[in-house]
Amino acid sequence: MVDFRVNIKKLRQEKHMTQEELAKRVGVSKAMISAYETEIRYPSYDVLIKLSSIFGVSTDYLLGIEKKRVIDITDLNDEETELIVNMVALLKKNKNTQ
Repeated sequence: MVDFRVNIKKLRQEKHMTQEELAKRVGVSKAMISAYETEIRYPSYDVLIKLSSIFGVSTDYLLGIEKKRVIDITDLNDEETELIVNMVALLKKNKNTQ
């Protein structure tokens, strides 16, 4: 589960959260978040689900089973959805031309 350790730290840093801030949101201690990030401990199912919700990714992504990240656009209207789709396409095109 090396991917879990890497993924949780990367996602936390992307959200500009400290271990303490994440711990408060999840309902565990800062030491527990540190233990997850150093692979000393693994989260319970409840904590895994909370982490998934906080970061907006699937539990499979957190665990390293799924490599793709998914963005939930459920509450966006058609115009907003089209904007996101076009932005992603542009970013992929630019990445492929580099």
